[in-house]
Amino acid sequence: MSKFINFKQFHRNSYLYYRVLLIKQYRMELNDRRKFIKNSLLLAAIPAVAPLDIFAFDNKKSEDQSGTAAFVFAQIPLPYAFSALAPHIDAATMEIHYTKHHATYVKNVNEAIAAEKLDFKNAYDFFSQSSKLSPKAKNNGGGVWNHNFFWDSMSPTPSAPSAKLKAAIDKSFGSLDKFKEEFTKAAVGQFGSGWAWLINDRGTLKIVGTANQDNPLMDTALVRGTPLLAIDVWEHAYYLKYQNKRPDYVAAWWNVVNWSQVSKRLV
Repeated sequence: MSKFINFKQFHRNSYLYYRVLLIKQYRMELNDRRKFIKNSLLLAAIPAVAPLDIFAFDNKKSEDQSGTAAFVFAQIPLPYAFSALAPHIDAATMEIHYTKHHATYVKNVNEAIAAEKLDFKNAYDFFSQSSKLSPKAKNNGGGVWNHNFFWDSMSPTPSAPSAKLKAAIDKSFGSLDKFKEEFTKAAVGQFGSGWAWLINDRGTLKIVGTANQDNPLMDTALVRGTPLLAIDVWEHAYYLKYQNKRPDYVAAWWNVVNWSQVSKRLV
């Protein structure tokens, strides 16, 4: 074996070695970039501009057997950690609510869409014909969209209504405190499971309640309008921490309202 270094071979091997490293690094960066783009697209599904993008939570598509893209519902990535809203909403409740209840709605509605061969362009089209849907499709479709909207209506970061939203609230309810009082009354007074909503009804802000997983976009809603804010008052949204004390849950929830996002939803 030669005692002398073959520098030509050494440089060639070094070149190949570093080239392999660069290729591996490039592939890793490419994967990271793809993940970033994928996550960015998912996050882009969250309404962030006014007016509320009612198509925001249905960007997911699946191909049917004919190869045609079919509309399905999707669960948005939670915009914060399960523990981020504590102590107002505890981590255990958030995790069960998101990974069990919400995920089940996604599974069930997409099963119904496939089994019943439903053909809709988007969530707005779906809800505008909710009176024609099966209970499984309607209830679970509402459950998916309502929860996506609910997660995006909360934040661990304190915020306040914009001047425009504040003026609209003052005009419709007299003051922000009066609005909170009336909204709280609607949320606490919603019989059984359901939701309380702040909606924009052609320029007028209104507070409405819906049962089960109904929402104000449905053609079956007593009062229809563009949702601006919502609170889930199903017991699974608060029972671990508050048990039967819904008023305490609603009072604590005001501390995590994402007013910045609500403000962007107002036209």
